[in-house]
Formats: sequence, C-alpha cells, structure tokens
Amino acid sequence: MSHGDAFGKETGRVPSPAEKSELFGRAAGEIEAILTGETDPVTILSTVVAVLHHRMPHAFWTGFYRVCGDELRAGPYQGTPACLRIRRGAGVCGTAWAENRTIVVDDVDAFPGHIACDARSASEIVVPFRDADGNVAAVLDIDSTFPGAFGDEDRIALEAIAARWSP
Repeated sequence: MSHGDAFGKETGRVPSPAEKSELFGRAAGEIEAILTGETDPVTILSTVVAVLHHRMPHAFWTGFYRVCGDELRAGPYQGTPACLRIRRGAGVCGTAWAENRTIVVDDVDAFPGHIACDARSASEIVVPFRDADGNVAAVLDIDSTFPGAFGDEDRIALEAIAARWSP
C-alpha cells in the first residue's frame, strides 16, 4: 500500500471487511501474475510474503516459519527481526503447525504460551501451507499492532492463497 491510502497504518484503523476483500483480491491477482509457472519454493514464499506485506495495511510483520525437522525456522519474512526457531506446539505458530489449522488470535496476551518476538504485536493470524500429502510445510504468520485485526475475510483469503501456493 502506498502511504497515501485512506485506511490502515496511516489512519490508525483496520480496513473494513469490504476493503479487505478488495485488498486480498488485488493481492491474489498480483501473486498469480508474478508466480504463474514458478516452482521454486523459496521464490514462491518470498513473493507471497512481499505482496501480502505491502497489501495489508493492518499488518506490521508478515512471514513464514518453515518446518525443518522438529522445529519451525523463520523465513522468508518482512518486518522486524523474528524469533528464529519455534518448537512444535509452542506459541501460535507452533500450535497451528501441530494442529494443522488456521488460528486467529484477537489478543495475543490471552493466548496461552504466546511467543512475543515483538512487543508491539496485539493480534495475529497463522495459516498452514501444506505439501502435496497434506502435511504442514510452513506456516504464514501475520501480526498486527491492532487488537482483533484479523477476521473471517482474512482467514478465507489467506487459506485460498495457501491452497494455491503451498510449496
């Protein structure tokens, strides 16, 4: 998003569901245009992160944690430095991995075992990206400084992107 947009970080509010629908529609189209024919997993994950980070004004950190053996490892991502490794079942990301499901957290302080990589995080959404066998290959983690920033429109749009672009 450009700094002149009428909503998001610049105005101190989360986009409405209708605005999010428009943002995600543009993001999905942009990802499709850039990645059609691409097969390299790092290129795919990097592009998904870059497009989403710049299209979601209610997010300050956007990134992947990749499954590497018995832990998640950070990257690619955009935002402040990340927690580099997360155990299976730990925090929101590790729980989404262990349970193989999307988790939306309105208030990160209320989530048992939340891992605070950046104290500004107030809410979070974590979406699994699955391999061809249905196993979690990575989780997409998006944080906001706004409480309750993510809802059904975020979940539905991000799950659709995950279904299309999982490595």
